[in-house]
Amino acid sequence: MSRIKTALLALVASAAMAAPALAQDFAITNATLATGEVRDPIPNASVVVRGGQVVAAGPNVPVPADIRVIDGTGMWVTPGLFSPLTDLGLWDVAAVDESNDRSAGRSPFSAALDFSVAINPANQHIMSSRAGGVTRASVIGYPSGSIFAGQGAIIDLGADRDVVTRPRAFQMVAIGETGGRLAGGSRVAAHALLRNALREARDFGARSGIRGGELRPGNVRTGDDLPLDPRLADDATDRGTDVELSRFDAAALVPVVNGSQPLYVQVDRAADILAALALKEEFAALDLVLVGAAEGWMVAERIAAAGVPVIAAALLDLPERFEQLASTQSNIGRMVDAGVTVAIGPFMDMEQPRYAPQYAGNLVGLSRLDGATGLSWGEAFAAISSIPAQISGQGGRSGVLAPGAHGDAVLWDGDPLEISSAPVRVFIDGVEQPLDNHQTRLRERYRDLDESQLPKAYVH
Repeated sequence: MSRIKTALLALVASAAMAAPALAQDFAITNATLATGEVRDPIPNASVVVRGGQVVAAGPNVPVPADIRVIDGTGMWVTPGLFSPLTDLGLWDVAAVDESNDRSAGRSPFSAALDFSVAINPANQHIMSSRAGGVTRASVIGYPSGSIFAGQGAIIDLGADRDVVTRPRAFQMVAIGETGGRLAGGSRVAAHALLRNALREARDFGARSGIRGGELRPGNVRTGDDLPLDPRLADDATDRGTDVELSRFDAAALVPVVNGSQPLYVQVDRAADILAALALKEEFAALDLVLVGAAEGWMVAERIAAAGVPVIAAALLDLPERFEQLASTQSNIGRMVDAGVTVAIGPFMDMEQPRYAPQYAGNLVGLSRLDGATGLSWGEAFAAISSIPAQISGQGGRSGVLAPGAHGDAVLWDGDPLEISSAPVRVFIDGVEQPLDNHQTRLRERYRDLDESQLPKAYVH
């Protein structure tokens, strides 16, 4: 392919992304339906989407005569998958620092870092995830220079430039081994640093007049445009503490202590989980989400009693660290049985979001093994659709096929939790999405390679 042709194709692709397509009215009929709720699939069902929203889904649904009908005979229709914690759009090549915005270890800021500004909608990881049926996700980087990673965003994976649907949607902090290393060499330091930061933020918010509601996305940005009490000074004596946050970081944590922004806590050891839950004794408004929780099954009743949801890996049973010694493949199943709300994740680095159906399917298979605790089909699919959407504050709008929800629908050529199945059509907000990406183009390029064009020195 010539350089001119390549450049023209790139311009066409860029122009296509710059102009979002209009929502389409359509119906998918005669398909096996998974609504995203915790229930068995429904055979011979239909989904109707108008104006970018679902208007009906279920058996015996009347299909309007004026919309396009897609025959789903022999196929499955589901809501788009919701990936609860990813680094989509933040990196291209992990080993190339210039293409990697997942961490900022040398930054003077931590909690104030806003990852929404770095998300690249043309990123190949977004494209390949979309081809795997993922339509929405939460995005965050890694804690690196501090125990605080920063503020994550909610995105859709549509093929346009406006992928960020909610910036500054949550804050993430690491305690346990990772937090201990970043805080000074011990988890003791991580816990002390976290409590001190929350106290400073609470004090800063009270004295500056900032309220959590003023920091909601789209209203007041966290940072230098916040209303500040002129009496506030930068020195430690004015703050009444020896370890102070910058005002930018303190302002970013105000909605966390006020409960208007969830705090995702990266933690694995059972003892650390209990320590994280104990934060609510001092900061009652905290909206906690546990990330990891490899030993969550050991304290599942306490997690359930606290009403704290969990984002946990599906099949972790080979501990990589000492804080994961009690890992078991039955972790999620046991927590769910205890009443804990659990989503499958996170999907960061090499854990691709499109693998979620495989992990969910494995948990269904696990439920059939003597002595193991897995999930039912409905529980497993909900753990990659409606439950992560609920945890991310998108409950009822994403991860479900129900009236009023986003028109995110995926048509599969078989049971989505079977590894042999794949999406054949993907819709986001009622717009059909392209499924091509770098990987599919490589597949097509080498599917029927003409070996007569190989270099003469090539050895078969």
